Amino acid sequence: MNQLPLLEQHLAAAVPASREQRVWTPEDGALPSLYISHGAPPLLEDAQWMRELLDWTLELPKPKAILIVSAHWEQAPLSVSATDANTPLVYDFGGFKPVFWTLKYDTPDASALARRIAAAMPDSEPLHEHTSRGLDHGAWVPLMVMYPLGDVPVLQLSLPTHDPDRLLELGRRLRPLRDEGVLVIGSGFMTHGLPFLTREHWTGHGRPPGWSAEFDAWAADALARGDVDTLSRYASQAPGMPFAHPTAEHYTPLFVTLGAADQPDAPVRSVIDGYFMGLSKRSLQTA
Repeated sequence: MNQLPLLEQHLAAAVPASREQRVWTPEDGALPSLYISHGAPPLLEDAQWMRELLDWTLELPKPKAILIVSAHWEQAPLSVSATDANTPLVYDFGGFKPVFWTLKYDTPDASALARRIAAAMPDSEPLHEHTSRGLDHGAWVPLMVMYPLGDVPVLQLSLPTHDPDRLLELGRRLRPLRDEGVLVIGSGFMTHGLPFLTREHWTGHGRPPGWSAEFDAWAADALARGDVDTLSRYASQAPGMPFAHPTAEHYTPLFVTLGAADQPDAPVRSVIDGYFMGLSKRSLQTA
């Protein structure tokens, strides 16, 4: 992996830290739910982002399992990825260094988690398993940084709709999993106006576009106040639209995260902020 020296440096510190990380027990109580601005594979060359994400991870006990909803799997009916151990990854990107197609992230069997998720769904919404679908980059890029040993079972849940109310309800059904040591993660990007970035942004030299900074400030304020209604009306009320989100899939996993919280309308903690190629990296943790 010597073509990614910053990732190698990260793993040199992260692997021993992950080995020493205390594993969740019922005495810890419910794990939080998270929303992570995951970015594309080049974030594995962003030392600051990797360090911040690992530091955040180590604040928590290591989960018994991880359920992640990524912007990169929009599918109804509601589906989960393959449950087998060492399911191959999905390399759903293009235009990057060839080394990114060689990365591996082998995880344990997750069939017990799949059964638990299926039990949490109503009879009117059965859960479908895609037996050949692995984790896409919205899942494995952040998880490789957070849990580099690949020692936690992981399942990916599809994003079946962009309707905030329906996603809040989906999160509510997943809420009890947190009491069982399951880390529930929504993975997107707080702004994702890729078509509107300039060459300066792509090379990392430009200031964030106004639409990105304005949307991020609006979201940060609403999140700090627990104003779910305002967040739900992003398409018509948020500054910077539609440039910040010409399509919704990188924003709406946020509502699964909020729905899985004990109180969806409680203020949340922003753990990571700042910008990557002009896009907001804001990532957060529910109380």
